[in-house]
Amino acid sequence: MEQFNVTGMSCAACQTRVEKAVASVPGVESCSVSLLTNSMGVEGSADPAAIVRAVEDAGYGASPKAAAVKIAAEEDALVDRETPKLRKRLLASLGFVLVLMYFSMGHMMWGWPLPAFFHDNHVAMGLIQMVLCTIVMVINQKFFISGFKSLWHRAPNMDALIALGSASGYIYSLIILFLMTRTVVDGDHARVEALMMEFYFESSAMILALITLGKMLEAYSKGRTTDALKGLMRLAPKTATVERDGAEVTVPNDEVAVGDIFVVRPGEQIPVDGVVLSGESAVNEAALTGESIPVDKSEGDRVSSATMNQSGFLRCRATRIGEDTTLSQIIHMVSDAAATKAPVAKLADRISGVFVPVVIIIALFTLMIWLLVGAPIGFSLARAITVLVVSCPCALGLATPVAIMVGNGVGAKNGILFKTAESLQETGQVDIVALDKTGTITEGVPKVTDVIPADGMTKKELLSLAGSLEAKSEHPLAKAILAECKDAYINFSEAEEFAAVFGKGVQGRIGGRRSYGGSGDYVFSHVAKDSVWEQRAKDLATQGKTPLFFATEDGFSGLIAVADTIKEDSAKAIAEMKRMGIHVVMITGDRKE
Repeated sequence: MEQFNVTGMSCAACQTRVEKAVASVPGVESCSVSLLTNSMGVEGSADPAAIVRAVEDAGYGASPKAAAVKIAAEEDALVDRETPKLRKRLLASLGFVLVLMYFSMGHMMWGWPLPAFFHDNHVAMGLIQMVLCTIVMVINQKFFISGFKSLWHRAPNMDALIALGSASGYIYSLIILFLMTRTVVDGDHARVEALMMEFYFESSAMILALITLGKMLEAYSKGRTTDALKGLMRLAPKTATVERDGAEVTVPNDEVAVGDIFVVRPGEQIPVDGVVLSGESAVNEAALTGESIPVDKSEGDRVSSATMNQSGFLRCRATRIGEDTTLSQIIHMVSDAAATKAPVAKLADRISGVFVPVVIIIALFTLMIWLLVGAPIGFSLARAITVLVVSCPCALGLATPVAIMVGNGVGAKNGILFKTAESLQETGQVDIVALDKTGTITEGVPKVTDVIPADGMTKKELLSLAGSLEAKSEHPLAKAILAECKDAYINFSEAEEFAAVFGKGVQGRIGGRRSYGGSGDYVFSHVAKDSVWEQRAKDLATQGKTPLFFATEDGFSGLIAVADTIKEDSAKAIAEMKRMGIHVVMITGDRKE
């Protein structure tokens, strides 16, 4: 798939137009445009230059995206640069609009005071309104550039209606201002005062300020939506250690090729997807799967980019690189999902495509009908322009992004993120909620839940034995036991002749006695098997706990169970959802029990 950067898009109508233009290029099999990242993916045999020309002919800009910097470029594209710009535009616009409203509405309707220069100086009043409106229009010139460009390419968008409505009111008011100067010369003061009421300068400026507010809220909402996506992109490793000519060399991640041999030491991220050639380790895959318990990896096992090697040394062969890695595919999936619009927002964009020409036709009909019934040209023109000004979709441009932003904001405050805007709109009709277990219902961190000593042992003695054995282990379950020893103020000695058996357990000499810890099969291969304790371990496992066996050369010592504990408020939250009539289910990759 060829990747391109696209510039000049402002709404879903622009996105659709770019997709249609590129789809018509010979050799293009499919085209997907992301409004969120301002990027485009094209599949097929079409010449990239022809694709760029098609986008430019549609009124937008395009350039090929370098393969080596695709994820970096997408992460850069997600930086929220629009909100600060729109905030400055809005503040500047409001400053001038408030002064304009003071002159046009405050003084004329409520008699608010003005400098003596403006008393009975109606032309000056009109001129100051024109200047203030002009400044607001210059500040918000992007609406006019985008709107009139879309009209030129016969693909009107929301900006076209905004530009037409604002420009029509401005031009009409300008004509009235010139008529006023003639009326002043003629000395018709009553007519001058009547013309003062015909100005639309404040309407033209207010339209732009309101829509800018809507655009800023939309950009702010989009910026918050992409935070999770930016976090995913930051997971991507930047470098890899590969074997080249018999030596280990650190290279940028994008220089790794399929078939390259790379090595990963404890504490390092796995740079690309691959298969283990040699070595044994526990790999934390929580970044991709959410599971808190690391997965043991040995020769022949597959490893994924952005997962963390926690204990041993791994030597692997690269199988998938760049955009083919699991992480990159997740990033693109989330990116495509986040670029979606709510159905109500899509409806607004579809309406604008039909609405603009319909409104223009209605305005022309209005003009002709008034002229046919004998109304003066000024009166008829005023009614036609009123149709354009009143029809400007402030509600579509402002209410929709405000509603979406508020919905996203309330959700975010409660720890709820919406994958797509459509999901947000449909949340009210939810019947079933599927909750991930690890990190959602549970804390996401292994903790000791049960300490069950054998006859002749105390809990303190069992924890001391386990702490001595696990102190030198790098396994996450060992860390849970050491944390429990610390919380219970348990002292333990250092194990001598320590050895870790990958995937099975640990052993060492404590106080002169050979001691063992780990799985049942491993421990009972060194001491006499006890079916009663095996059954107790199965009972713990059915509760979603991981049982660890401990023994010395003198006999079995006891069980310690480790589990991802349930959050304090999980039961209350699930009960509340059930009270709302929602069917709640749990998803886990652990065990059915």
